[in-house]
Amino acid sequence: MIYKKIIFFFLCFNGFSLFAQKNNANLNYNIKKANSPIKIDGQNTEDAWQNAISVSDFRRVLPMDTGQAAVKTEVKLTYDKKNLYILFINYNFIKGPNVVESMKRDWNFGKNDNDLIFFDTFNDLTNGFAFGSNARGGQWDALVYNGGNANLAWDNKWKSEASFDTDKWTWEAAIPFKTLRYSKNKDTWGLNLSRLDLKTTEKSAWAPVPRQFPTASLAYTGNLVWDNPPPKPGTNISLIPFLYYSRINKFVPNAKPENNFGYGFDAKIALNSSLNLDLTVLPDFSQVEVDVQQTNLDRFELFFPERRQFFLENGDIFNNFGTANVRPFFSRRVGLNAPLLFGAKFSGKIDKNWRIGAMNMQTGNTAEFGAGSNYSVFSVQRQIQKRSYLGFIYTDKNLNNAVEAKPTQTLFNRTFGLEYNLASADNKWQGKTAWIKTFSPTAKKDNNAYTFNIGRFTKKYTADIDAEMVDESVTGNEVGFIRRTNYMRVNPGLVYQFFTKGGKLLSHGPRIFSNLYFSRTGFNLTENTNGIFYRFLFRKQESASIWVANDYVKLLSPFDPTGYVGEKLATNQEHRWRAWGTSFASRPQSLFTYGFDTRYGGYYASGKRLRLDAETAIRFQPYATLGIKGSYNRLQFFEDKRLTEKLKNSTHNLLLIGPRLDLSFTNKIFFTSFAQYNNQANNFNINSRFQWRYSPASDLFLVYTENYTADSFNTKDRALVLKFTYWWNI
Repeated sequence: MIYKKIIFFFLCFNGFSLFAQKNNANLNYNIKKANSPIKIDGQNTEDAWQNAISVSDFRRVLPMDTGQAAVKTEVKLTYDKKNLYILFINYNFIKGPNVVESMKRDWNFGKNDNDLIFFDTFNDLTNGFAFGSNARGGQWDALVYNGGNANLAWDNKWKSEASFDTDKWTWEAAIPFKTLRYSKNKDTWGLNLSRLDLKTTEKSAWAPVPRQFPTASLAYTGNLVWDNPPPKPGTNISLIPFLYYSRINKFVPNAKPENNFGYGFDAKIALNSSLNLDLTVLPDFSQVEVDVQQTNLDRFELFFPERRQFFLENGDIFNNFGTANVRPFFSRRVGLNAPLLFGAKFSGKIDKNWRIGAMNMQTGNTAEFGAGSNYSVFSVQRQIQKRSYLGFIYTDKNLNNAVEAKPTQTLFNRTFGLEYNLASADNKWQGKTAWIKTFSPTAKKDNNAYTFNIGRFTKKYTADIDAEMVDESVTGNEVGFIRRTNYMRVNPGLVYQFFTKGGKLLSHGPRIFSNLYFSRTGFNLTENTNGIFYRFLFRKQESASIWVANDYVKLLSPFDPTGYVGEKLATNQEHRWRAWGTSFASRPQSLFTYGFDTRYGGYYASGKRLRLDAETAIRFQPYATLGIKGSYNRLQFFEDKRLTEKLKNSTHNLLLIGPRLDLSFTNKIFFTSFAQYNNQANNFNINSRFQWRYSPASDLFLVYTENYTADSFNTKDRALVLKFTYWWNI
């Protein structure tokens, strides 16, 4: 009954945006076909560019979204039967070198002078593509989903080059129509053009965007109007074969080095201009950078994002269902403890209102983890009004062979889910509500989860509230990501900003929040955090904040407060404490950057916790960045009857530190090496990766990884991988 009321509220509320017109609906760029060939060299000498329409009336987005941009930017677009061409001419307002952190692909947006272009190819204000470059030609590409989120792990085939002189820098690109997905016979796409100039700290856009939203926000695109509908991409099949050699040494008794030669391939088959079939056979992800480690003092599982290319295109239709704490599908589960053998994914747009995704993956057996599994997931979305949609998802995991199953494995795990995603036409109202039901051999009742979120986002304030209710028998972590079960949660928050009229300070204001957990039955408070932040943002983009909070926790299961000693606090104990902290981040345009985050106050069992996080980097632009990031936690426990004898009067120092070196010899040859020392996990890891992008989306990788014990520095394992990939368009 409660859930029906929530849906009714959303459907009624969404009616406010029923007849709203698209923002910037009257802003048009009329693209014309090129009248001469174009060579991608970072220049604009061809006749086609002289004939193309130019736009330069950009509007400020940051530091304030009022008035024309002070920094002049000129943009032209054109096309031929194979490619869409882009030309940005970026004039310097302040003399001197451009700010460039690295020429490496998918650079940090806030630390580079850059251009970005956003395409809403279906004009649904929800899903699209983004391409960009920094001032030295480092490429940036992403899938835009959920109206304004960018997935940078996506990678595809396109070309670009940049050139520069004392007065300006120029970016030129060719995007193959085969790289994009779009509706046939449609002569209008959504479009926005964005530039960040760090010397003036000005971000600007062709289609005006309120400062509280990213320029990736598809609700604020103008129109790309074609003189004729975009050409059909024709036969659109991409084969991506790969070969690899790996040598693995495990330093355990009687272990011999493993030499492996392997091969496989991925394939992308466009069934039409908006539907795609992805295939993978014997996939290998050895070139994917290892996860950045975290000190874990939480009672629940940490989240790590998906980085594997196969799962990324249209991946939001699967992975974005639910909320951060309750997701019915989490692709990182697939192949976590077993090799992937093959898989297929069908995804894309059926028409203007319907979007679909279906995926099946097969894993192999392992001696350590038992029988392999088959994973299936099906999802569909139906757009409602301008930007909202209804969604359905079904997931299914089945063991290959129950006879070979380990005691920890379940025969199957299945999930059904429904959700309603609200996004008003002006993006100021956003929300989501979802119902999820799981099935497994051990849980056939009390297996529902409900989530609810609504928020109002304006220039001066943000007000939102989250709510979740998860039954005790919900099972989803074999396929999804569910941090905890048997609880109800309410999390209201309010942010307000005061804007100054001059001086170094741009804005300041508080954020007030409360995070409350209740038992699923009885509605008893089991945990809460109440706090207030106060944040200062400066015109040169430095930021600082201070906060205070108080916490209450009633443990519902045994918990080790150190995360590694193994001595646990007992169930039903109650713990209260107060804490405060600060943070600071320096201006990103400086060659030397730094930042810190601190916390000091109480902890479990009347203990004390000090946390110091710091990060610093120096760049020798645009070729090298040397940085180091560290986290230190000091846990102190005293005489308290809730503690075991081993924890009483004890001090624990947890250190996680990671130096990192990034080299970009050109915008196609990169080297990255970083180390991570984590005494909580008793691990010291080194990961080094060389990448040569010898052709668009085709690479040669050399990856070296070694793990040691953190206490004695004894080698645990060592691996060397050489991998060759080639992207072949048929």
